[in-house]
Amino acid sequence: MPIVDNAIYAAGHRLSGPASLGTTLQELRTATEGRDAFCWVGILRPDVGEMNAVAREFSLHPLAVEDAVSAHQRPKIEQYGDVTFVVLRPARYVDHDEVVELGEIHVFLGPNFVITVRHADEPDLAVVRARLEGDPKLLAMGPPAVLYAILDRIVDDYVPVLKGLQTDLDEIEVQVFAAEPHAPQRTYQLTREVVEFQRAVSPLRNMLADLRDELKDRGSGSDLELRRALRDVADHVTRVNDRVEGFRQLLTNLLDIDNALVARRQNEEMARMTQAGYEQNEQVKRISSWAAILFAPTLVASIYGMNFHHMPELAWPLGYPFALALMVLLGLGLYLTFKRRGWL
Repeated sequence: MPIVDNAIYAAGHRLSGPASLGTTLQELRTATEGRDAFCWVGILRPDVGEMNAVAREFSLHPLAVEDAVSAHQRPKIEQYGDVTFVVLRPARYVDHDEVVELGEIHVFLGPNFVITVRHADEPDLAVVRARLEGDPKLLAMGPPAVLYAILDRIVDDYVPVLKGLQTDLDEIEVQVFAAEPHAPQRTYQLTREVVEFQRAVSPLRNMLADLRDELKDRGSGSDLELRRALRDVADHVTRVNDRVEGFRQLLTNLLDIDNALVARRQNEEMARMTQAGYEQNEQVKRISSWAAILFAPTLVASIYGMNFHHMPELAWPLGYPFALALMVLLGLGLYLTFKRRGWL
């Protein structure tokens, strides 16, 4: 059995650390005589057989056990008789890869027991256990206090994630307006990370409201303090969720801006290509016009340069001036024609 820690608590103090689940229940029954006591069993990566053994000892519902084994659940809270089943998604930001790494914690909360099931090494609940053991007044409030402390730690760990996302968002904003080629890909990737993080955070508001309502129905003085503590956690969750929603909207706007900038650059390039084509066409017109103008006298000169004996005007005294005048007139006529049409 992959038990990380196993302890029995009473009146805010740790009484013992049983070696097995069977002895845990035996010692718990002994410790319960005359005072409130509960056990907290921490389990890491249990398989089906190990989780079924826990379920038999603590009478856990099969559906909740199935969820705890399969993992990959969204945050939720479900009630199975007097056992509350809670799924939480802790998060940490991996700066090197620019990803939000989501974990998963399953909590079974019974009248006199807490069972936490983790499927990753992070977060280390030993820190939460140490905090509770250092605060007997809080620990004396029983299993709900354990759930509160776990929630408080998870929500506190969301703050570094927000800082990492904010840093990347600021960098992407600069890259988008600088028209860096890899900016869209990085924006899409960060958007995906923000969406996944939001899925882990947003359900907590309703879950905390349900927990406060459940404690309110019990109506004890210690539950009042826990409700106040859970309300403080709920306020933190609201701030985290609002910032995450702001990140998502800003990333959406950055994608729209990037698309607009790309479209503008494409339009500018098309305009430059169109202008270049127009200028090239004008050059072709000029070259063609001058070619036609020069072709006319060349044609006349080539005809009269054939040197045949029987050609019109060869014996005419004005033949040479006539040929020159014809070449000039043809060239001038073509020039004026092309000039009128704007080709020259």
